[in-house]
Amino acid sequence: MRSKEQYIERLKGMKHNLYFNGEKIGRDHEVIAPSLNVMGRTFEAAQDPEMEDLCTAESHLTGEKINRFCHVHQSVDDLHKKQDMTRELCRGVGYCIQRCMGVDALNAVNAVSFEADKANKGKTNYHQNFLKWLERFQKEDLVATCAQTDVKGERMKRPIEQSDPDAYVHVVERREDGIVVRGCKVHITQASTADEIIVIPTRALGPDEGDYAVAFAVPGDHEGVKQVIHVHNPRDRKEIKRGFEPGYIDSYVIFDDVFVPWERVFLCGETQHGGICALLFALFHRHSYSGCKPAVGDIIMGMAAMAAEVNGIEKAPHVREKLAELIMITELGYAAGFTASAKGKPEVYMPGYGSVPYGPGGYIPDSIYANVGRCLSGESVFHEQEILCDIAGGMPATFPYEADLLNEEIKPFMEKYLKRNPDMEVEDQVKFWMYLSEMTCSSYGSSLTMGGFHGGGSPVMEQIAITSQYDVKARKDIVRNLAGMSPAKKSGKK
Repeated sequence: MRSKEQYIERLKGMKHNLYFNGEKIGRDHEVIAPSLNVMGRTFEAAQDPEMEDLCTAESHLTGEKINRFCHVHQSVDDLHKKQDMTRELCRGVGYCIQRCMGVDALNAVNAVSFEADKANKGKTNYHQNFLKWLERFQKEDLVATCAQTDVKGERMKRPIEQSDPDAYVHVVERREDGIVVRGCKVHITQASTADEIIVIPTRALGPDEGDYAVAFAVPGDHEGVKQVIHVHNPRDRKEIKRGFEPGYIDSYVIFDDVFVPWERVFLCGETQHGGICALLFALFHRHSYSGCKPAVGDIIMGMAAMAAEVNGIEKAPHVREKLAELIMITELGYAAGFTASAKGKPEVYMPGYGSVPYGPGGYIPDSIYANVGRCLSGESVFHEQEILCDIAGGMPATFPYEADLLNEEIKPFMEKYLKRNPDMEVEDQVKFWMYLSEMTCSSYGSSLTMGGFHGGGSPVMEQIAITSQYDVKARKDIVRNLAGMSPAKKSGKK
């Protein structure tokens, strides 16, 4: 396994294909550094004896110890540990740990490539392509992101109906040695700091949309790949340092007639499997949210409780009520994810068939509970901010800048008038308000809140998954029986 330093050194050697603020930059640019602090924690934790059990696993391919972010889940215990690892690491960095996109994508592709080959009766080698890629990925302890979301163009039209076919990433040429793809994937977290980009479909596809049913992996600096990045870093500080310096980057990943050799192609033209791949990645990623969103809940809870302490209102009844609400949101999301792990099997839900075996044996979290947990967490994002606003008051919105806090002429006045709790050092109160202001009233904090709502699929997408898979008919039959009604006529519908 790699160290943080080895990871960063490899990134520095990648080609310059990042576009930021009108310039083409390398991965050694100063705006990238905070993001590397976050991703770097996944390497540090894997080598920490106290974190080793959570953050490492045994490869089912080689039997070697690998980073859990490179692992294909082989048991319920693996699913539990992925969730707990995610929560623990996110607590340490203050938000997203960045590396979940890759592990969730490789678990989806592992199953889908296997099933596509089986359906093709040996005419394709997608799964062997994937396993060969995965073995190197694990051995070199690489970082991957998942490029799923297309620009979608005219959003009420299907991919095949678009005026511009490039609104969805698609195959434009099939060659003897590989394929050529074109299009753009958007909002792709940490593509700029990933060794590999795993590309998968974004939606269910019709029989005539085979060019869009494509999955593959390419290096982050592959020929023809361009990334337009959006940086989410907190405000620069010169003297009043944070306990951890985080940062995040999203990319528009442009595929400008990119050649992908066949050995890196995991799906090409199989529309049914393309749609399942999209759904399966979403399922794995929503399960990851049952680790990261409870961690964010822990941080929000801590900020709310600290704001109450600084403001001297800890014992107010309405504060206790709001803290209890934050606890319930956080732990219900975690509990749903834990249940999704506990009920995990090498199976997926198929409409009309129920749960059926799927893939070569990798464990898949229960869809209902994974979606319930993500939906509960996503719907609560802005309400949690409302609770924080209520308890904190207006201080975060107008808090002085660092330079004013350090100005020798006005510093005594600032310390005098910013002090609220006489039992807490004013320096600690200042550091707290600076942090809370960044997390709630800055472009950095606002971006994180938007991401918390939409990342992994907006709540409406989880609602669709839940209602389409839940056995509503069985619940109506319970009521029919209790009410003494006649049995429902068989229609095959739920």
